[in-house]
Amino acid sequence: MPILQTLNKGKVPVHIWTGDTETTALNQLENVSRMPFIHHHVAAMPDVHMGIGATVGSVIPTKGAIVPAAVGVDIGCGMNAIRLSLSAAELPDSLRMLRNRIEQAIPVGFDMHDRDPVKRSTIVPMAKRLDQILDRHPAIAKMQRKRPYDIWVRQLATLGGGNHFIELCLDENEAVWVMLHSGSRGIGNVIGRYFIELARKDMGDQLGRLPDRDLAYFSEGAQHFDDYIEAVDWAQDYAMINRREMMQHMLDVLGRHLPHFTITKEAINCHHNYVVREYHFGAEVYVTRKGAIRAGEGELGIIPGSMGAKSYIVRGKGSEASFCSCSHGAGRRMSRSKAKRQFNRADLESQTQGVECRKDKGVIDEIPAAYKDIDQVMANQSDLVEVVHTLKQVMCVKG
Repeated sequence: MPILQTLNKGKVPVHIWTGDTETTALNQLENVSRMPFIHHHVAAMPDVHMGIGATVGSVIPTKGAIVPAAVGVDIGCGMNAIRLSLSAAELPDSLRMLRNRIEQAIPVGFDMHDRDPVKRSTIVPMAKRLDQILDRHPAIAKMQRKRPYDIWVRQLATLGGGNHFIELCLDENEAVWVMLHSGSRGIGNVIGRYFIELARKDMGDQLGRLPDRDLAYFSEGAQHFDDYIEAVDWAQDYAMINRREMMQHMLDVLGRHLPHFTITKEAINCHHNYVVREYHFGAEVYVTRKGAIRAGEGELGIIPGSMGAKSYIVRGKGSEASFCSCSHGAGRRMSRSKAKRQFNRADLESQTQGVECRKDKGVIDEIPAAYKDIDQVMANQSDLVEVVHTLKQVMCVKG
């Protein structure tokens, strides 16, 4: 399905792949389109919804500037999925014990490992790069309760909270998949928050001229532009390693409790909150995907639903209109606070029937009804991706 809405109130158009967009999100898209460094147009995916400064589910190409709040504070957040040689028939009748073992092996929420969870050969080069950043910006270290090393190293191979998850899924052929969603954890959060505030300070009196103070930006060549690029690259690499190492921990647990298996297909390990240099519409630009994945021609991606909905392995069609992008999921249709007010545990149990997962009040804000209809989201981006596999979770671990 092609573009369903276009806004023409800013410096450039905003093309939107849905007709279901709340007013607050439309206002944010318009604000972004008014920024002087936006290249060609802004693209809003069918899962678009209000964020901080910029909408979640938007693709923002910029020339000579980057908006840290558009990248966000969960820098490098993304997905990893692999297919195993196991079939549904080889899973135990009850997945409760397996979920408990996974939750014991992989810390969730704010928790971390008691000891360094990965090899020194992984830690040392990352530590050297981070030290260079902290030498120039020591305030980042002070934003964490403990020594940064203790936190970022021991939060590798950990899940986090909110909408992050680990799932066992079955595809259309009853093959077993492992899918997980996480990002750059506490260290990425403080890096994001620090540079968002630094951008506001650097803009000085110009901040008041912006349509939203959360759109404060670093201009290429300015004092802290290169430092932000270096820091965000580090956090994106950290997020990729975090998912890779967490997947290995997950496979170790499964290997102890399930029949022997091999990995038959790795779909992708990709970001959906990140910034990268790409070439579009005649120029080298910084592309910020805030809740969107790259969907270049032939590229595989992962579009998850909610705790009780389908997810998809997709292949990109390379649509230039979307800057070779697609949605990163279903997208929220209501805030966490509203979901907690509107639904209860009985609703959660009903909407996650058949899924081995938490069903307590602590995850009501993640109830499927708080999200958009994933089938409609997929229909709205049929020109951006084709479905390769359809997955349905049978077990979900939440933070």
